[in-house]
Parts: sequence; C-alpha cells; structure tokens
Amino acid sequence: MFHGKVSPATAKGLKALRQRIGAAQIPSSKIDETLNIATWNIRELGGKRRSDAAIHYIAEIIGQFDLVSIVELRDDLTDLGRILEILGPYWRAVYSDMIPDAGGNRERLGFVYDKRAVAFTGLAAAANPPRQRVGSEYVPEFTWWRMPYMASFASGNFDFVVITAHVRWGARAAERETELASLASWIELKRRQKSVEDKDLIVMGDFNIPSRRSSLFRTLTASRLELPRALANLEFGTDLAKGKRYDQILHYPIYPENFTNAGGVLDFYAGDHRPLFPRLSKAKFTYQVSDHLPLWLQLNTDIDGQVLDQIIRGR
Repeated sequence: MFHGKVSPATAKGLKALRQRIGAAQIPSSKIDETLNIATWNIRELGGKRRSDAAIHYIAEIIGQFDLVSIVELRDDLTDLGRILEILGPYWRAVYSDMIPDAGGNRERLGFVYDKRAVAFTGLAAAANPPRQRVGSEYVPEFTWWRMPYMASFASGNFDFVVITAHVRWGARAAERETELASLASWIELKRRQKSVEDKDLIVMGDFNIPSRRSSLFRTLTASRLELPRALANLEFGTDLAKGKRYDQILHYPIYPENFTNAGGVLDFYAGDHRPLFPRLSKAKFTYQVSDHLPLWLQLNTDIDGQVLDQIIRGR
C-alpha cells in the first residue's frame, strides 16, 4: 500500500478503518496456496470526484484482497486510477465498457487484482445470450439492463472464470425475478458449453436480493448455483445495516474443496461513519465510501491433490 503523506485527519481515519478491518478477521492469503476474493458495490465510483480521504479508505479496503469484483464503476475512470496508484504497481484492472443510457446508468463492471497473487489469463467479455433468427436478423433470447461481465484468472494451479453482474432494482420485485431467471439460464448455458474457458465458474456481484429465503434467491440458484460453505450458514447482510443480502458469491459445487471455511463481510461502517468522516452526514458518507459492504471469501488454489485424483479416475 502506498498511502504516502496524508493529512492528519486522513491518517486518523485510516487507523480507525484498520481496526474495523481487523475485526473482520480476514486470513492472509498465501501465494499459490490461497486467494482472497471479494465483491463490492462501490456507490457510483467515478460518478462524482471523491475526496482524497475516500480514495485512501477505498484503496485500504480493496488491498485486503487479491481479486475484487467492482460494481457501479462509472464511465469516468479517474478515481479508479487514483485508487490503483495507492494500491501500488502490482495492481491491475479489467473492466467493461459503460452503458450510455438511463437503464445502464453509465455503469461498467470490472475487476481489480494483485498480479503477484492472481494472473489474468485473457478472457474479458460481456455476456453473449443465445439468439434466435427472426426474419433476416438474429435477436437475443433475453437481455439485461446491464450485461453480466466475465474474466478468466489463474492462481496456483487453479484456473477459473469470474462472472459478475449488477441486477436492476426495478419498480417491482417481479422485474428483478425475470432478469435473475435469464441470468441463471445464461450462466448454466455457459457452464455447459463444450468450449467454455473453464468449468470452475464463480458468480458474484449485486443481485438486489433481500434475503436467502426470498423467491429471488431461489430463482438465481435454480440451476445448482449455491453458496460456498463459508457463507452458507453465515447470517450476513451487505447493506450498512447488515440486514439485506444484496451481494452474493456463488459457485457450482463441483469441487467444494476449492473453498476454505473463511468468508464474510468487511464492515467498514461499524454503525458509525464519523471516525472516518466526522463532518459528513451518513447519506454523504455513502457517496464517499459506499452504501454496500464488501463480501469476501478465501479460495484454495493448491489443487494438486484434485488433479491427481482426476488422473486416477480417468484411468
């Protein structure tokens, strides 16, 4: 981390933030053995220029992980560049194009990652839904307000594809349900492709699901997607009140041993924003840091044993 010479107020805020980060008990990752991943909706990142303090706080939070899915990244990438500069020369970003309409909210989806821990392996693309021929045109079978985005990575001897999404809020929950059903169908189709880059798919992002008991969660997980065990029995919320499970990390349970028992929410808010921004209202604080908390999980990336078992079974 390269915070450099910050103001006394920012230094004090960073000290308070580090105490809150410590309370999350995020285990250190080990090169070629484990990887810490997270998904975080950073409210309108790039929509309006953030203060220097906010950029330092966001970088400090992201720096606890090795690979982070960023939701609500906006068209202006200046603040992302400021964050990467603090994170240091080993950090990289890959992101989608912005959507220039009210439905897309000029948003992008992206990933930031520490190349010392995880390597980007070439795939970075928005979702391509199946199409049907209608007259002389090929028309998508389903669409989303914001196209899901995916990228391929490798760490240790574990290769995987991460798919991230930001599902609409909409006027009614039924609108979300339709979009979630389409997303679940597309992910299952992707998994079944013969030419899929890797069958280890990790799905994360902001799905605007209020509860694991809601029909929206059942819709998203109708095709065998499920919570890793570290999150399955955890009572967490990713809003500041920690009551809503808007953000998710999901996987297909093909190799459950790829996931450790470590995971949770990093609560940088801790019920009071004033140690970070003494003079701001809570509402303004959410536009400086965020109104969502990062959801994180640790992966096992040393899978030599699994590879050997596959060779044995192949015989």
